[in-house]
Amino acid sequence: MPGFVLLVRRREDGDPGMRIGITVSKKVGNAVTRNRMKRRFRALAKEILPEHGHHGADHVLIGRPGGIERAFSSLSAELIKALRKVRR
Repeated sequence: MPGFVLLVRRREDGDPGMRIGITVSKKVGNAVTRNRMKRRFRALAKEILPEHGHHGADHVLIGRPGGIERAFSSLSAELIKALRKVRR
């Protein structure tokens, strides 16, 4: 099971920019854990979305309980894989 769920929705406003939303619920852990996961997601988005993201779309990452223990490289590979699936 991946460490997150990715939702991508195209905007119909003509703006080619990409937007990111991040949410991590209390089910994942306490505030320190949730904030750590959000920081990891922001770093992933900064690294991966410019190359693999969808222009003119909103991207939402929803944290899952197993995501905080995963290696950053695993999360990165999972995000790239998810973005490729959405592109099809």
